[in-house]
Amino acid sequence: MKRVKEVFLKDKKILIVGGTGTIGQGLLKELLTHEPKVVRILSRDEQKQYELQNKLGKRDDLRFLIGDIRNYDRVLSAMEDIDYVFHAAAMKHVPACEYNPYEAVLTNIVGAYNVIKAAITQDVNKVVFTSSDKAVSPSNTYGATKLTAERLFSAADYSKGNRRTTFTSVRFGNVIGSRGSVIPLLSSQILQHKKVTVTNLMITRFMMTLNQATALTLKALQESQGGEVFVLKMPVVVLKDLVTVIIEETCYKSGLHPEEIKIEEIGLRAGEKMFEELMTYNESSVAWELPDMFIIPSLFGKENRYLNTPKSNPVTYSSSNQQPLSKEEIRRLIN
Repeated sequence: MKRVKEVFLKDKKILIVGGTGTIGQGLLKELLTHEPKVVRILSRDEQKQYELQNKLGKRDDLRFLIGDIRNYDRVLSAMEDIDYVFHAAAMKHVPACEYNPYEAVLTNIVGAYNVIKAAITQDVNKVVFTSSDKAVSPSNTYGATKLTAERLFSAADYSKGNRRTTFTSVRFGNVIGSRGSVIPLLSSQILQHKKVTVTNLMITRFMMTLNQATALTLKALQESQGGEVFVLKMPVVVLKDLVTVIIEETCYKSGLHPEEIKIEEIGLRAGEKMFEELMTYNESSVAWELPDMFIIPSLFGKENRYLNTPKSNPVTYSSSNQQPLSKEEIRRLIN
């Protein structure tokens, strides 16, 4: 995916909500190469902010703000005089959201609404929301809250009146190596216990690199006109093949033998699916297809610059009906 034009972000004031998470840090690393005037990091995790400040050192173009997106006043003040906002904060672990559903609502839905209200009040130019493939035909609380937040963003763009702020969303699959994701978890289990626990070896998942996620988000910011959902085309992996590659790679680097590592299937967790989807059939029937992504237009019939772009073939875009990567392709991807 091509990088966004350098001049698009130069001298801009940018806020990353949830900027100490994996996606937030990936965005920050890329944004700082475009010479913005300032990037503000808003998150509630003091320790992660401390670690990130130490990693980056003192910079005149970086500000760290402690705050929770559940607190509207804090979000409002963080957004003062800002040009662009990336909303990447969320409760995102499926079991945690299942067992604490109202907490997920407060962060993922009420928090998203606070971002929307603050952006309109502060006359922000553009806001991009990072969503998830779990928002498609959701079977768990996390997915349901992400879908609701997507709809809040689309509706905000429609109902904002004469305000200039545009709202758009991007949908991700699993980001390789992100905090709490399967690859670092399994590697840790191999080194500590010589055993990995998996839910079901036949699960399929969409996978993407952090660079791909960052590029998609920045492209969405640059191209958005409001109300769209940007969906990156991304490869599919079967968990059995991924586990095999992780065992082989971890053992190779640590001097262990793959035959020593046991695999234990424990069954699906609460709310977990055997496969994920990036677009429903209905969404694909109206989406535009670009070489590296799909764009689902606004639910509210806004005119769009992609009207002359080919439409996608109507099909449920699911990890169950896409050709999965081979083990060697997975190896290249994770390395």
